[in-house]
Amino acid sequence: MIQVEGLGKRFGDTWALRGLDFRVEPGTFLGVLGRNGAGKTTLLRILTGQMTPSEGRARILGLDIADRPIGLRRRLGVMPEAGGLLEGMTGEQYLCFVGQIHGLNPTLLRERMGELGDLIEIDFRQASQIAAYSFGMKKKVALAAALLHAPELLFLDEPFEGLDPVGSDRLRVLLESLNSKGVTVVLTSHVLTMAERLCSRFLLVDQGRVLVDAEAKAMGEEVGRLEQLFLSKVDRGLARELSWM
Repeated sequence: MIQVEGLGKRFGDTWALRGLDFRVEPGTFLGVLGRNGAGKTTLLRILTGQMTPSEGRARILGLDIADRPIGLRRRLGVMPEAGGLLEGMTGEQYLCFVGQIHGLNPTLLRERMGELGDLIEIDFRQASQIAAYSFGMKKKVALAAALLHAPELLFLDEPFEGLDPVGSDRLRVLLESLNSKGVTVVLTSHVLTMAERLCSRFLLVDQGRVLVDAEAKAMGEEVGRLEQLFLSKVDRGLARELSWM
């Protein structure tokens, strides 16, 4: 499904990613975890064709991402962490635009928009532009756009950010359902408790390198085990108190 070999990305003299090697088999629910600036979003942008690597290569569904194959994009669903929406449009206009790009006929497009709206609790028909939406509502529009065309591989960058508890739980159930039907999911998240519930495998990234590549079943069933592992690997013991308080 995904094969990464020696992947790296440099910005000037700084390597955001360096020497990444891993494979993802079909049906995996992969959690890419790490602190802010660890390289998670950069990795997803490279894998989804939004950014070109400085070294190494990656193949998805047998296709080299460096070739930017159009056919591959139609098989992927991508939910970016922030931005990426045409905020001068209404939610309905934007999803119609996305649906047309993927070749959905108007009837099917309307049916899917209605079902998605009911499921994630948003009315795409409201007249206001996306620019006026709350952060959580923008995330819901981005999620709907990623799912409209029934992709076989989903890339979700911080999908739980900005969602209230009910919205988060609905998204969790939805992702569990999709994965159980064979959809491969690659997710970044700082919500470790949710990642622990969902993911079958974890990549822990820090300073652009993979520190841990582990199957969830190998970590045991103890609640909080993932958080313990995360902190033991990336917490460098920085100051925990203010000098003046």
